[in-house]
Amino acid sequence: DLSEMIDNAAPSITCLAEQGVNFDTNCQYEVLDYTTMATTSDNCASTVTVTQSPVAGTMVTSNTLITLTADDGNGNTNTCSFMVNITDNITPVAACVLPFTIQLDGTGNASITAADIDDGSTDNCGITSMSLDVNSFDCTDLGANTVTLTVTDASGNADTCTTTITVEDSINPVASCVAPFTVELDASGNASITAADIDDGSTDNCGITSMSLDVNSFDCTDLG
Repeated sequence: DLSEMIDNAAPSITCLAEQGVNFDTNCQYEVLDYTTMATTSDNCASTVTVTQSPVAGTMVTSNTLITLTADDGNGNTNTCSFMVNITDNITPVAACVLPFTIQLDGTGNASITAADIDDGSTDNCGITSMSLDVNSFDCTDLGANTVTLTVTDASGNADTCTTTITVEDSINPVASCVAPFTVELDASGNASITAADIDDGSTDNCGITSMSLDVNSFDCTDLG
């Protein structure tokens, strides 16, 4: 009486626990060979073959499920899986433009954006936001001002750089004079006027600091 021995018992396989890894400078992760890290056993086979999906060397760009398959060579297989969670821990590189000059407008104001300051900041996984600590200026800011640019990626990694913004007022005041008027010489034959007597509401975007006259005193020789 002949009988056939059949192995229909699947091998056992135990995977690694959840793994945490980091992105490379190209915002990718190269999958390792995890087949040698699995624990296997079988009732009959002395050697259990383990294969992996995705295979070692695959470049992935997000958290990835690794599946290992154990094969006892007798047609029996078993699988296990674990997650590889990928973190971006590479800080962006902030780059600021060289110092530059901005002009106040007719209202005495000027503004800049982060794009004005950015000089090609980079990150392995891309920059999601850029911000400035100061982006608006007025007459009180005339001269050199230090401005800081902050660049941040999707993982919250951030870097900063600074540059100097020189604020200038290149808009001339608008002088306004009163209509011609008459002054009377005093008993000694003299008279004088001030700049305020002649000013009729002169204006400037940042305010007028001084007013002067080319002639402010008169005597009998100036009649007319």
